[in-house]
Amino acid sequence: MNIEFKNLDIGGVRIEIPIIQGGMGVRVSTSSLASAVSNEGGLGVIASVGLGEEGDVTAGDYAARSRSSLVNTIRKTRTMTDKPFGVNIMCALTNYEDLVDVVQQESVDVIISGAGLPLKLPSLIKNSRTKLVPIVSSSRAAQLICHVWKKRYKRLPDAIIVEGPLAGGHLGYSMEELKDSKRVFLDNILKEVLLVVKGFESPVCKIPVIAAGGIFDREDIARVVSLGASAVQMATRFVCTHECDVADGYKEAYLSATKEDIAIIQSPVGMPGRVIRNEFVKRIVRGERIDFGCEYKCLVTCDSQKVNYCIANALFNAARGQMDKGFAMCGSNAYRVKKIISVKELFAELVE
Repeated sequence: MNIEFKNLDIGGVRIEIPIIQGGMGVRVSTSSLASAVSNEGGLGVIASVGLGEEGDVTAGDYAARSRSSLVNTIRKTRTMTDKPFGVNIMCALTNYEDLVDVVQQESVDVIISGAGLPLKLPSLIKNSRTKLVPIVSSSRAAQLICHVWKKRYKRLPDAIIVEGPLAGGHLGYSMEELKDSKRVFLDNILKEVLLVVKGFESPVCKIPVIAAGGIFDREDIARVVSLGASAVQMATRFVCTHECDVADGYKEAYLSATKEDIAIIQSPVGMPGRVIRNEFVKRIVRGERIDFGCEYKCLVTCDSQKVNYCIANALFNAARGQMDKGFAMCGSNAYRVKKIISVKELFAELVE
């Protein structure tokens, strides 16, 4: 299927190639990956969650480390690219407002926000530069965000990301919905969100809709663009690139995974999460309590007295390559990744 790659306009921020690199938390997408994607013409994205975990050289408690680490990561990214880039901030974070404040003070081009409804996000922005892009999993969520933002703040999203059920990481669907692939399908949700957006747009206000979740190759991009998407967000494909900062053991989990290894677990975040099954995953699925002392208090929805493992610890260990103490999050197509390539090579494959 032929596809014409058009520039993506996010509230006046021009992205040459309509590919957004999804934010992957706990040090998977940081300066190296985000800058490389932006340099190729896409929109690189730093994930704010987990930048200030245990072992960070910055001083202070978790919130202070998180803030300091995010500032440092943003500034480092700016030394590596002069192109636009974004920061992903999960609504479920206890220090959500503080991290948003960092990003708007640093005048980053784009904030992408999901894992909840970012209904108050516009009230936290004091500059005129930073563009706001919520992530939704349904037309109902898109309708609510547009309605609330327009009524309370007299503004609309600069773009909306529609994340389908085949995405990686935390998913905005119930376990029942994820088991019924015929009932929940990205293409159907995309069409519904496009109709919602059309009701809020005007000749002077366009809201690009970006498709995410299971987008793997050029054919997938062509399919969703033909349905009306202005761009795609991809995360899984960027893990096995030279520029991704995770340890080799994390990438090897992708390279050695089979289709049967891709599993959905219940996360302490309160949402299902898609991961690559390993011995650690088998232990937590059995209900084993993995001993931990919660120093982070990072998630509003996590009750450390009730959950059987700390997801911050698990993901931090995995990023360092300690896969026996954690797991890799992934999209449904992770098993299709067969080699480690550069971001430049990946863009050539997807675009040229």
